[in-house]
Amino acid sequence: MILYNVTVSIDKEIVTAWLKWMQEVHIPEVMECNIFVKAQLNRVISKTNNDEYTYAISYKCNTMKDMHIYQSKYAPLLQEKHYKKFGDKAIAFRTLLEVIDEFY
Repeated sequence: MILYNVTVSIDKEIVTAWLKWMQEVHIPEVMECNIFVKAQLNRVISKTNNDEYTYAISYKCNTMKDMHIYQSKYAPLLQEKHYKKFGDKAIAFRTLLEVIDEFY
């Protein structure tokens, strides 16, 4: 399994609008690509700045091949759409992780 983690720092003034858009528009659009089997929206609890909020969205897919398809075919347009809507008020960085083992 591959985890694609997108961590976003959001200005306090747009956090409510950003969160609503992510839940109602962006994450559903990412899932409609049929690459990821699961998505999870998380709020980072420790804040470094009172004017910023940080969220981490984790997407899970089966293989690196699936991930490469997403990155080449879908990600550029979806990321551009996010930037056009929120600009520098929502800055994202992305991390790829390989799941080695899971414990329950």
